[in-house]
Amino acid sequence: DSANDRLPSDLEIQLGYDCTKYMRSALKEIVITLLETIMLVGLVVTIFMGSVRNALVPLITIPVSLLGAVAAIYAMGFSLNLLTILAIVLAVGLVVDDAIVVVENVSRLIRSGVNPNLAAMQSSRQLFSPIFSMTLTLAIVYLPIGFLSGLTGALFKEFAFTLAIAVIISGIIAVTLSPVMSATVCRNQILPGKTEKLADGIFDRVRAGYASLLKKSLNSSGSVLIVYLFSILLIPLLYVFSKQELAPIEDTGSLMMIIKAPPNASLEFNTSSMSGVVSALEDLPGREQMWQRLQEAGGFAGQTFSDHDERDVSVQELLPLAFNNLSRVPELKALPTLETSLPTAGNFDVEFVVQSSESLDEMYPYVQQMLSAAASSGLYLYTDTDLVIDLPQVNIKIDYELAADLGFSHGEVMSQLGFFYAEEFIEQFNINDRAYKIIPMAAEDFRDNPSRLLDLMVTNAAGLSVPLSSLAVIERVVAPRSLGRFEQKNAFRIFGALIPGRTKEEGLEFLERTAEEVLPANYSYDYAGESRQIRKEGNSLFSALAIALVIVYFVLAVQFNCFRNPLIILMGSVPLGFMSALLFTYLDFTTINIYSQIGFITLVGLVSKNAILIVQFANSLYETGMSRYDAIFQGAAVRLRPVLMTSGATILGHFPLVLVTGAGAEARNSIGIILVAGMLVGTLFTIFILPSLYLWFSSSSREKDAREVKVSV
Repeated sequence: DSANDRLPSDLEIQLGYDCTKYMRSALKEIVITLLETIMLVGLVVTIFMGSVRNALVPLITIPVSLLGAVAAIYAMGFSLNLLTILAIVLAVGLVVDDAIVVVENVSRLIRSGVNPNLAAMQSSRQLFSPIFSMTLTLAIVYLPIGFLSGLTGALFKEFAFTLAIAVIISGIIAVTLSPVMSATVCRNQILPGKTEKLADGIFDRVRAGYASLLKKSLNSSGSVLIVYLFSILLIPLLYVFSKQELAPIEDTGSLMMIIKAPPNASLEFNTSSMSGVVSALEDLPGREQMWQRLQEAGGFAGQTFSDHDERDVSVQELLPLAFNNLSRVPELKALPTLETSLPTAGNFDVEFVVQSSESLDEMYPYVQQMLSAAASSGLYLYTDTDLVIDLPQVNIKIDYELAADLGFSHGEVMSQLGFFYAEEFIEQFNINDRAYKIIPMAAEDFRDNPSRLLDLMVTNAAGLSVPLSSLAVIERVVAPRSLGRFEQKNAFRIFGALIPGRTKEEGLEFLERTAEEVLPANYSYDYAGESRQIRKEGNSLFSALAIALVIVYFVLAVQFNCFRNPLIILMGSVPLGFMSALLFTYLDFTTINIYSQIGFITLVGLVSKNAILIVQFANSLYETGMSRYDAIFQGAAVRLRPVLMTSGATILGHFPLVLVTGAGAEARNSIGIILVAGMLVGTLFTIFILPSLYLWFSSSSREKDAREVKVSV
């Protein structure tokens, strides 16, 4: 507005495209999700506890942990952006877990007749080790992400550190503040209230039913082991048959268009022809305005739409309609495409590069074969290439022997032709204190009509002037519009947009298979744009996941002072959580992308926490003299309530991510579906399969200690 105030009355600056509109909308949506998550977690914890006073203990962890995370964001120089706020949203469902375990244990001890202060002290001693292990496990899984390089590392470093810090702070609160608060709020709960009795009654019935089913599963541990092995075998199959992509496509509220003009088109022609492009998109629902940036060879354009809440269809659904309408514009080729979800250099869903030392003319038949195969694949809305041989050119063939007889050298002829057609700057002059460049060129008639080129007069050193037609003839040819190069080789690119519902991984894999079938041995292929990121960093987070698993294993080995218990914890929880989550990617609820991979990494820490609770308590019972059967049976039954409470808080706390719509929803949906599905189904598997694995693989430490005593005696 301030700029318009200084302009003449007949001139106005308008905003053609505001790229921050989507970001502002996404930030608004994620803040709403954060508030919904906090309220839902608070409600769930209150219901599970059966008492508002008891619920205050884990709920107080939320603001303290989040404020600590925000302070850490500031201290490390991070910003409050989509990913750090998303980390805070996830943290809301994670930070209450440890405090829930503490208050549940204190409440249980008080009801059994233990003094409140003594109950708090006993809980601190009993739970320090498992809480330390759970907190460290969940924080460590994010550590490798912070040290990744490339695009993935740049995007998720702040996310990983923010989430890890929030989890660490919540663990510190759980072993310091939570026991003290629990002793205070639970002090008068020897006789529980009505809501507490109701909650206790429900959990007692659930525990009794679980104990009955657990006894059957422990007595049939061989069958349980078969189910477990079958679940593990499903993991690679579900992964292979799940759709994969770098990042889900978001509804940014705009369509981009790559404009390709006919050969030798002028800027005036392109500008006037854009009216057909504008008319082709007039009937799209929710359209607002169009912007364009044109050159002689083509340019860029964009169509903006109203906000997501004001439209009945997404831009993904509008893409095929836009392409059909634009394909009827004869003057210009307008290729619509969606904005990429991540910052990349590409413009299209797939950008495939073919390289060779052969000439572009020799490469041309192969690009046609690949385009034909892509068009019939059923994957692509359209495909195109930068190797287009339709640019009319005029070659001047000079008879140098005749020119030499007439006293003309090669340099004299070429320099005089260049003078008229090269449009080179040769000098400048000043008029009224202004400098003007002198660029000689032939008259427009000589430039637009190649036949008139032969009428130009050329002069030799002796002063003889003859028409060019006496020395040369014109040869009309067609040539490539651009000379494609990639890594110092001749190259062409194949690019295109995929049909909605198809992933970029599918389109890329098809072109790779086609290249293997069609191209000769001396050809190679590479990638550009987002396709290069898919191949370079598409699975980098899974590498971080593998490293995190190894680190977690050794950390737990130090904590348990053995190598077998950590293996039982990880093998009895992580594969089951992965299988449960992959089942939903296989059923096409989401895809495997960098956001869902973050969900898988988080899932490692979450499902391991449940297993740590059960195994740690079973070990302590076993050390008191119980058999391994009784120890794991009692450990699983007693720890059922905190396991269900923490899992329920996590599941329902992350459930808003599954239902969210609007700007940035696809990324949050991916993380939410993985976490909710993995925890919901994975927890049910874990509480039955983990005890059987404990019976099968746990060590007989008492017998070992007895043998060591006999040897020492």
